[in-house]
Amino acid sequence: MNGAESLINALAEHGVEACFANPGTSEMQLVAALDKQPGIRAVLCLFEGVVTGAADGYGRMADKPALTLLHLGPGFANGIANLHNAQRARSPILNMVGDHATEHLKHDAPLTSDIEGLATPVSRTFAVSKSADQLAQTGLDALAASLHYPGSISTFVVPADHAWTDIASPSVQLPETQTVSVADATIMEIGDQLKAADNSCLFLGGHALRAEALHQAGRIAAATGCRLVSETFFARQARGVGRVPTERLAYFGEAAIEQLAGIDLMVLIGAKAPVSFFAYPDKPSVLSPPSATELTLADAESDALDALTRLADHLGAQDHPDVISESAQYPLGEGRIDASELGKVIANRLPENAIVCDEGATNGLGRLSPDRQRSAP
Repeated sequence: MNGAESLINALAEHGVEACFANPGTSEMQLVAALDKQPGIRAVLCLFEGVVTGAADGYGRMADKPALTLLHLGPGFANGIANLHNAQRARSPILNMVGDHATEHLKHDAPLTSDIEGLATPVSRTFAVSKSADQLAQTGLDALAASLHYPGSISTFVVPADHAWTDIASPSVQLPETQTVSVADATIMEIGDQLKAADNSCLFLGGHALRAEALHQAGRIAAATGCRLVSETFFARQARGVGRVPTERLAYFGEAAIEQLAGIDLMVLIGAKAPVSFFAYPDKPSVLSPPSATELTLADAESDALDALTRLADHLGAQDHPDVISESAQYPLGEGRIDASELGKVIANRLPENAIVCDEGATNGLGRLSPDRQRSAP
C-alpha cells in the first residue's frame, strides 16, 4: 500500500464515514485511496466553502467529524469562513489538506503558501506529516484532537510524496480523549445560590441544549423556579413534543436587555455570558443586568449533561420536568397560502407521536435523523 491508502484505511477503521472534497492535482493519491475504501463516502463539492459548510453541519448532527479534502493553502483559504462558524459552534471537523511534494516546496511554485498560518486561527491543532510511514498516525492524532469534548477543528497536511510512496502496513493507534467533569464544590455552591435567588436563569449553550441535558435543566427549573434561556445562535437544540422548551435570547441588544431584566443570578452552562453582537453608541455591550451574579456551572469544554444531572440530584429535584412542549393545532388563516400557512398545514397533519423538530440548528431549520422521520398522513 502507499501512504494515502494507509491513512484513509486508518481513518475508516476508527469511525470516519464521510469526506467532503474539492481536490486538485496534489491530492490524486488521496482521491484514489478514498475510491478504494468503501467505509468512507466521498462527496465531491464544487467549492471549498461548500466542503467546510457541509462538514460543519455533519459534525453538529453526527457528533463526530467528517473528513474534508482541500487543495493546498488557497483551497483551504476558500473554506475558512465556514470554519470560523464551525469553530464558534465547536463542531468536530477533520481537515486534510494536500500540499506539494516535499522536494518541490523549495521551488516556490505558484500555489505554495503558508498553510499553517492560514489554518491555525480556525484549528485546535495543526500538523504536517513527517513521512509516508507516519502519515496514518498523523491523521489519527488529528482525529483524536477533533473528538475532544465537545468537538473541535483539527487540520493536518499531506505532502504529495507521502501519499504516493509505497510503505509496509503501519502500526497505528487512536489516542484517547477525556472529558472534564465539574467539581463537587461548584455543584454545591451553585445549588445553594439557586435556592437563595429570587429571579434566576440557566443560560444554556452547546451540549447543554441536547435532549437529555435539557431534561435535567427542566428538573432544576422545577426545583428552583429558574428560567431556561438559550443562546441566540446555538449549534443545535433538541425541540418538539416532549422536549423541555427554552427562551431563545433575542438578537437585538435592546430586546435582549429587556428579556433579561430583573435577573439576579445567571448560571452559565456550555455558554459564555451574553453580549451584544455589535457595539452601538450609548448602548451596553453586556446584556445581563449589571446587578446580576454570574456563575459558571460548566464551560464549553466541561461535561454539561453530567453537571446538570448532578446539580438536579443535589437539589433533590423531581425525576421529570414540570414543563415540556405539547402538541398543538394551528388555525388556518384566510387568503393566499404563504410560508407561515404552509407550515401550519404540515404541523397540523403530523401524527400525534411525531417529533416535529428533533434538532434545530442555528438557522432554525429542523434536521431529522432517518429513524425519527415520520410521513404525514
